[in-house]
Amino acid sequence: MSSARPAKPARPQRLDELLFSQGHGTRRVCAGLIEQGLVRVQGEVVSDPGALFPPDGLVLEVEGRLWPVQATALVLLNKPAGYECSQKPGAWPSVMLLLPPPLRTRGVQPVGRLDQDTTGALLLTDDGALIHRLTSPKHHVPKVYEVHTARPVDEAQVKRLREGVVLLDDPVAVRAEGCEIIGPQQLRLTLVQGKYHQVKRMVAAVGNHCERLHRSGFGPIDMPEPPAVADPAPGQWRFVTDAERAALLASGKGVAKAAGKPAPSAG
Repeated sequence: MSSARPAKPARPQRLDELLFSQGHGTRRVCAGLIEQGLVRVQGEVVSDPGALFPPDGLVLEVEGRLWPVQATALVLLNKPAGYECSQKPGAWPSVMLLLPPPLRTRGVQPVGRLDQDTTGALLLTDDGALIHRLTSPKHHVPKVYEVHTARPVDEAQVKRLREGVVLLDDPVAVRAEGCEIIGPQQLRLTLVQGKYHQVKRMVAAVGNHCERLHRSGFGPIDMPEPPAVADPAPGQWRFVTDAERAALLASGKGVAKAAGKPAPSAG
């Protein structure tokens, strides 16, 4: 029998402290939101900032939006083209502008990066250890890309991508974990690395060119390319569920160690 003891329930916390911990402003601002009747708990308006609630599994409604109380935030954004995965962007606006102020206040950052012209599944979190866990190649968390090419694709290109290609600035060959032809000029690539512009450079290495790129999967999370219905819609976001978070952590191999920096763009 296991000797592990079940985790103790977290102590109840003041409602204004809970709002503050989730990024909804200063303590004074959070208290004001509550006093104005803009916060509901279990469907009921709570106007006392000092009201106590256990944070485990608690879902607040703040100004009409549901906010699950999370020790660390993890959200899924359907990234549209024309946005950079940077908090200090250059020529294009930052994906952070697509998120509400509470998430930006919490300091969420992309789990890996997508180029400005790459669309699809982008995770963001304020948990540095989780970023390392999901982006480190030794953990083998798969990312799936739909690649639209300038020229027709053939089995010879697929074979080379599966066996490995050498990129110009790296003598070590990189290979696709999976590769299949899904259209005359369309590939589906599965990678576990996150090198700079990796997909585009791999496609170029086999004599083709990437015209359009969409990340349709991150671990167990699927985000089909339009015209299929996606959840959420392009430019929109949602919280990752507890079940999805657990599946993400189980989707790779190895054990996370220290927190690391975000991985470079694989787009």
